[in-house]
Amino acid sequence: MGICLILGMKNQHKNNVGRPQKCRFVNRSPLHNFFKPRGIPMSDLEEVSITVDEIEAIRLADFNGLYHKDAALKMGVSRQTFGRILASARKKISDGIINGKAIEIKGGVYNLSKKHNINTN
Repeated sequence: MGICLILGMKNQHKNNVGRPQKCRFVNRSPLHNFFKPRGIPMSDLEEVSITVDEIEAIRLADFNGLYHKDAALKMGVSRQTFGRILASARKKISDGIINGKAIEIKGGVYNLSKKHNINTN
């Protein structure tokens, strides 16, 4: 199956309470990892971070037009979890665009194994 990468994640639960995140399957690493408004120096910008698995959810649902059920299968998560990942990604991207923030793609709990991603675009 491959090794699950856990990169750049801060524990979001106090006192290490809560279930560990399940590894998500991602077809490929993003081609670019940073986007910012043109003409504004980085030192003047706030940043928002989005994870690799959130970008994969955006790619599957919005770019490829898959139903949540089918996209969730490709990522190896439940439909409900996929919906939460997608909602989080959309919130962060809209925050970056509407408020003129730099968007950095980094971290997440994912596996780059293509074995699970059959017939991907």
